[in-house]
Amino acid sequence: MIESTWISSLTCVVTCCLGSRFVNYVCDHVYLGLSPFFTSLSTLPCHVQVTELYCSVCECAVCEDCVAGGHGEHPNVPLSQALAQHRSALQERLGTVQNRLPQISDALTFVKEILQQLTNQRASIEEDIQSSFEDLHKQLDVRKSVLLMELEVTYGLKQKVLQAQVESLLRGQGEMTASCSQTEEALGEEACAANLQAERDLGERLGELASYGLPCQPEENDQLDLLMETDGLRKSIHNLGTIVTTSAVASQSEAMGAGLEQCVVGHPASVTIVTRDKAGGACKSGNAILSAEVFTPDGSIVDGEIVDHKNGTYEFVYIVPKEGDFSLALRLYDQHIKGSPFKLTVTRVSETEVERRGKSPGQKKKGSKRTSSALGTPRRKTQNPIEDDLIFRIGTKGRNKGEFTNLQGVAASSTGRILIADSNNQCVQIFSNEGEFKSRFGVRGRSPGQLQRPTGVAVHPSGDIIIADYDNKWVSIFSCEGKFKAKLGSGRLMGPKGVSVDQNGHVIVVDNKACTVFIFQPTGKLITKFGSRGNGDKQFAGPHFAAVNNNNEIIVTDFHNHSVKVFTPEGELVLKFGSNGEGNGQFNAPTGVAVDVNGNIIVADWGNSRIQVFDGSGSFLSYINTSADPLYGPQGLALTSDGHVVVADSGNHCFKVYRYLQ
Repeated sequence: MIESTWISSLTCVVTCCLGSRFVNYVCDHVYLGLSPFFTSLSTLPCHVQVTELYCSVCECAVCEDCVAGGHGEHPNVPLSQALAQHRSALQERLGTVQNRLPQISDALTFVKEILQQLTNQRASIEEDIQSSFEDLHKQLDVRKSVLLMELEVTYGLKQKVLQAQVESLLRGQGEMTASCSQTEEALGEEACAANLQAERDLGERLGELASYGLPCQPEENDQLDLLMETDGLRKSIHNLGTIVTTSAVASQSEAMGAGLEQCVVGHPASVTIVTRDKAGGACKSGNAILSAEVFTPDGSIVDGEIVDHKNGTYEFVYIVPKEGDFSLALRLYDQHIKGSPFKLTVTRVSETEVERRGKSPGQKKKGSKRTSSALGTPRRKTQNPIEDDLIFRIGTKGRNKGEFTNLQGVAASSTGRILIADSNNQCVQIFSNEGEFKSRFGVRGRSPGQLQRPTGVAVHPSGDIIIADYDNKWVSIFSCEGKFKAKLGSGRLMGPKGVSVDQNGHVIVVDNKACTVFIFQPTGKLITKFGSRGNGDKQFAGPHFAAVNNNNEIIVTDFHNHSVKVFTPEGELVLKFGSNGEGNGQFNAPTGVAVDVNGNIIVADWGNSRIQVFDGSGSFLSYINTSADPLYGPQGLALTSDGHVVVADSGNHCFKVYRYLQ
């Protein structure tokens, strides 16, 4: 079998030069046996020789007889040289492909990471949708229960009145019927002196019954109507929620405008970014995650403002404070777009030259109203249209530093820092008391050290940062630099909203879903807990935030019960104040709370969009004047180390600092 295979291979190699004559020759000798075949090879014609040449035209090996025959006019080279050239070319192509393998491996890893992030994001959003609609279902169920209870109470009151009237009429009717029957019987008998007294008694009884004041007019009505204005609610439900995305990719997106190459010191320059999908088609919707940075020669960063035109195009406007050669980096989903980073030359020209050139492209834009830059340039009180307590505000809606999406908790450190829990951006942002952006940290995820809807933030005396992670259902502890250290409450908490620290360094956690206040040691050991769901004095209905006064008492805002409650560290109620309404001392869902050095209690009134101040006994003192730049759904609230009030203006996607006289 092996010998036959070898002969077949040999036949195939040589047949291209020898033709069928050699094949027949080999077959004849194979028929006679292998020995005659090898013997006869020496008797082959002269042109049946080993191929030592290579025909470049036919791209095959040939012998000298072939060259003299059909390949005579074709250029040929020694076979060894041709083999070496082919090997060299093959090796070169092998190297080219092998060099691409690391690139493809990196791309595969990167795309897998994006796919995993997309999958995680889908799971997270699915949980958000489930949670949101579960909350809505619960609210609907609560409202249904309230309506059914109102119906039952109202019906019971009316039914009781009418039923009592029915029973009274029935008694009167029975007595009259019985007296009438007795009288008729007496009248049916023969009159005699013996029955005279009985008949006299019947007459008196009939007289009493005739004048008896029975309730013959209805003492209640039968009205029980239900007013359900559901059209607006149905419309709201129909439009409730939307999935935001775009098909933009960095490799196809591009930038244009004079601001890509040059800029004048101190004057706005503009760059337009056009996002495109993988096929190069222009995207028609906004909401892509873009970042833009101008790097100075010394490595510092100049920030600007990105405006989303909501049609797939974006404008980046920036100002550079000095001359030099800079670098402009434009990233889409953390990847450089075409041509990025761009080389940028910044020059200084006279005002006359600037006027001659005309306004900068960045100056014509009217739709980019912004109260503060991404770095947090304060808007001073002198700019307010009317006098109030606002010192400055920081932020707009967005994902970049100094921008927020649904900011919640606020904390202030003794070292002059303001910390903001940026809930939907899954991070904590840190500013100075003057509003200067310092840093931010946080990565979205379900693992320890990652954040999934941070809502509350506090600073421990040790300097550690404590964060209530609502969707991860635990509290995370980070160092002052933002390095993860530990978590606590996992397996116990259902939806931690607010966090605070008492005078013993214990961590106070307000569990919004469980309607319970937990007190932990920083190590995670549970010290105590108190509270349950309900309307009682020691119960909560969606509690939000907490603060601690000089007596180490815990002050909790009870959101749906429209009140503020003060407890001992053991959970005993000390004080309760507030009711539902718009008047002084009333609330429409209180949220943030803080205590000043005099024990006065400052409360963010979410539904009424205001801030109220109370004394330590719960008596109303005053409002903080917010009329110039109204609040919209204030959340967390704290007192800064320099004595001002800072509040998370959630609906306006910013935080505001107000003057406060203690």
